[in-house]
Amino acid sequence: MKLKTVFRCQNCGYAAAKWFGQCPDCQQWNTFAEEVIDASAAKKERQGLSEFSSETVELSKASGLDEKRIETGIGEVDNLLGGGLVKGQVVLLAGAPGIGKSTLTMQMAAKLAANGKVLYVSGEESVSQVSSRAKRLGVQTKGIFLLSETNLQKIAEAFRKLSPAAMVIDSIQTVFHPEFSGGPGTVGQVRESASELLRICKNSGAVLFLLGHVTKDGSLAGPKVLEHIVDTVLYFDSEKYNALRILRACKNRFGPTSEIGLFEMGAPGLSPVEDAGAYFSSGSRKRAVIGRAFSVALEGSRPILAEIQALVSPTRYPFPRRLATGLDLNRCQILFAALEKHLGLSLENKDVVVTVAGGIKLDDPALDLAVCASVISSARDIAVPHDTVFLGEVGILGQVASAAWLSRRLAEAARLGFSRALAPKLPARENQPVPGLELSELEEIRQLAEYLARAGKSAAISS
Repeated sequence: MKLKTVFRCQNCGYAAAKWFGQCPDCQQWNTFAEEVIDASAAKKERQGLSEFSSETVELSKASGLDEKRIETGIGEVDNLLGGGLVKGQVVLLAGAPGIGKSTLTMQMAAKLAANGKVLYVSGEESVSQVSSRAKRLGVQTKGIFLLSETNLQKIAEAFRKLSPAAMVIDSIQTVFHPEFSGGPGTVGQVRESASELLRICKNSGAVLFLLGHVTKDGSLAGPKVLEHIVDTVLYFDSEKYNALRILRACKNRFGPTSEIGLFEMGAPGLSPVEDAGAYFSSGSRKRAVIGRAFSVALEGSRPILAEIQALVSPTRYPFPRRLATGLDLNRCQILFAALEKHLGLSLENKDVVVTVAGGIKLDDPALDLAVCASVISSARDIAVPHDTVFLGEVGILGQVASAAWLSRRLAEAARLGFSRALAPKLPARENQPVPGLELSELEEIRQLAEYLARAGKSAAISS
């Protein structure tokens, strides 16, 4: 057996005969690790997924997938996946340490056990530790089988012996293929282990969950091919010290990628947040506040109430700061420039801080009008009426453009108790009145400033 030493980039898989500080392919630093390979292992690495094959079939005669979905029992996950799981689906769940990946999969395993056996394989915890976590989460369901193992060959044997309907691998970076060199978590091991598990589950129709680690910059650890071979890639996201967990789909062969799932972490585990509007609205919503404006964002088909807060304060430093939390800073700077140009709002000697309450990140152009309203309110000390919602995209020329699905946003605002909406003219296909909501149409931000000035005068007279 002839041994050979190569240095492989753990980010992109680039192989070299010597160590490099920076990868020539992906330009990442300090990602090369030494691997010892032999001729037989190299041959098997080149085979890849060759064993996963079928006979040539004409498209018109090929049978499609069974459209019947397997529900996970968790509404947020089912909605995110497009109605549930498909037989043989491979789901990759990635997220930062401690964000709740193992908790969510254990809760899903408890629901899926009603449809068949579930094999939960942990390479990071012992069987007793997984059992203790399951008891803490209140999971006492029969049909869940635990295995603490990192050897892929033994995992495959346990799968064939049990024939489960679903299998969880926690995590894929801990599994190693005994016939290939390199330690667990290396590019070759992750690629070959995931390929073997995919072949096993695709042939049997079992659902496979792969839990993955992320790097310090938030990207998935391991080779990029791991994301290509799976059917669905889900990312867990959260703000530090925040109980809210956001599950996003960046790839989904059997459903949309625009939906999100909202969860709240607590002692009994992850609880779905079904009413996002009630969750993100603060308790002081029934009174006018300077520097606060409300809008309705859309994440997929889900309307979310967004509370935009702005603080404009004088600064003694030569360069005023512009900060944004939960919003795109570059987009906010464009809005600030539009306010200075078209309204004469003096911001050159003031710090401007804009944030979205609740710790959620939103990238919806419909929030532009609320951002402008909150900045004008804080700069001119005008309290924004608490019963008004602001919807619309603001351009660099000061015009207010319509937002997608405006009628759905208005309906959600009316449901949450708002009585007035400032928005552009509704398109003809959506031009239907919303009961209980008065619509004031805007064409440019100058009209927004006039409305806030009138509201400030009315509040001063009433006080």
